[in-house]
Amino acid sequence: MTNKAIADYAMVSDRHSAALVARDGSVDWLCLPRFDSPSVFAALLDEQAGHWSIRPAGGPGDYRVSRRYVGVTMVLETTFETASGTLVVTDAMLTGDSLDVHRLGADAPHVLARVVSCPRGTVDAAIRYRPRPSYGMIAPLLSAVRGGVRARGGPQQLVLSSPVDLHISGQEARAVIPMSEGMTLRFALHGARVGDPVPLVWSDGEIAGRFAATAVAWQNWSDAHQRYHGPYRDLVSHSGRVLQALTYQPTGAVVAAPTTSLPEEPGGSRNWDYRYSWVRDASFTLNALWVAACPDEADDFLAFMTTAAATYVPERALQIVVGIRAGWDLTEHEMPHLRGWRGSSPVRVGNDAWRQAQVDVYGELLDAVHRLSGQIREFEPEARAFLTALADAAVCQWREPDHGIWEVRGEPRHFLHSKLMCWVAVDRAIAMAARLRAAHHVQEWTAAREEIREAILTEGWSDVAGAFTQAFGSSALDASALMMPIVGFLPAGDPRMLATIEAIASRLTDRNGLVYRYRADDGLEGEEGAFLLCTFWLAHALAMAGRVEEAHDVFRRAVTYVNDVGLMSEEVCPHTGELLGNFPQAFSHIGLVNAAWAIAEAESSGVLSPPC
Repeated sequence: MTNKAIADYAMVSDRHSAALVARDGSVDWLCLPRFDSPSVFAALLDEQAGHWSIRPAGGPGDYRVSRRYVGVTMVLETTFETASGTLVVTDAMLTGDSLDVHRLGADAPHVLARVVSCPRGTVDAAIRYRPRPSYGMIAPLLSAVRGGVRARGGPQQLVLSSPVDLHISGQEARAVIPMSEGMTLRFALHGARVGDPVPLVWSDGEIAGRFAATAVAWQNWSDAHQRYHGPYRDLVSHSGRVLQALTYQPTGAVVAAPTTSLPEEPGGSRNWDYRYSWVRDASFTLNALWVAACPDEADDFLAFMTTAAATYVPERALQIVVGIRAGWDLTEHEMPHLRGWRGSSPVRVGNDAWRQAQVDVYGELLDAVHRLSGQIREFEPEARAFLTALADAAVCQWREPDHGIWEVRGEPRHFLHSKLMCWVAVDRAIAMAARLRAAHHVQEWTAAREEIREAILTEGWSDVAGAFTQAFGSSALDASALMMPIVGFLPAGDPRMLATIEAIASRLTDRNGLVYRYRADDGLEGEEGAFLLCTFWLAHALAMAGRVEEAHDVFRRAVTYVNDVGLMSEEVCPHTGELLGNFPQAFSHIGLVNAAWAIAEAESSGVLSPPC
């Protein structure tokens, strides 16, 4: 069982997959070649499930650690200070040699590279390489090859390029390397499927060149895309890079997080696999990137969603989560051999949310397309038909109960947020009707928009709660009601909206002032932490209501839970302040970006120039 804090991890990504590197220099999570591939290292979920560590020899008390991302890249630098010298480990997943700033990672070789240097004194570097493919189920055969170590076993073959000889004992390889000032060692881990050509051992010069090219590629991408100059600029820009790193380059799919089964409660069972592309999360991400990174992937995203939906018809619920290569079947199963982070079990692979109906996704998708429509010269016929069908689906289905934005695993209900986003769907479709060549739908869409609006205003308000609530006929608060002004349904200064903001701020927060999603029973065992996205929503709504100083206060409260390299998980434990949930979490970084933009707009009296 692992005891490392979730906040102790940093992420590197090639936009095909990601690795999590702990503060102690151990790669404890890596899936190759894709985000949703079986893991090569999974010590994040069980100490016996594989890792690759590089750190000073001795115990944790023998060194001090600091780390950072290098410049405006996703290249990670970890510095270990010892009594005798300094050891620096620099990690990157290589993005390839392409210089095209619009195709970052397109020719990624699926390689994790690690550069070890000694800029001061002398340090013994301890290396331990312990691959355990297929979520730790396979202990591969390791054999020395010229310039490295080969691992065979199961469906995957691995080659570790190493400039030093590693001692193989059983199913792991080790070495302790005396490092002196000015020395640099470079390592690279390559993966391939059985039956494909065996990965080649790379020379030191080849690793050095490709590593440098990766740093340049991220730098060039940031220079070309990141133009936000409002408050919290560094946090916003970094979140933009994180969201880009969570995007699967070949399709434009966005994963909710690169991990599975990091829990909402330590030792609990609310553990889900987030390595897939939710329509909602991907749409939110594209909206956030409009602020943080001026995305040029709007066409790719729309093409991916059109392909994933296939022959979609309005009478059928749109599948709300798909694989990053547009696969539909994400059947969930448990991995009982993994003990889970701090004993949080079960560990799950797959996500049965794919079976749920969630009608809010029509609005989120159409809202993202509307925001980015200026970057799409002309909608392809398939895209026009798909987007028109989404608006028609909102008209057909808005009266139906569903599982809602929070994917409640109980009985479907009439969630207010779902109705709200159906209103958004038809509202944005009306705005784009000419470009969709759907003028003949506008009358029906307009009538539905007014009907949905009336239902929300009458049935979504609770006199008992003095606020808009989670579901029609309920008095339970839900943070998703904060989306009402954000999407333009009601002005934030409307008395009912101000009452809702006040109710959530005073009755749906923990002792640290962070916002819960809801406190009503959701049919699952256990508790959950406060939700960072919802806290950013509160800051966003306050800014829109003109209460800018309060918005700043809430925003600053939330960002105190950003870790030392600018990453956030989904939730925060209300008792300990620890980060909880899959990591890093796209939702949280999306909320940060959008709240900062709302504050910037409020401070400029709405005349701030769009970043894209």
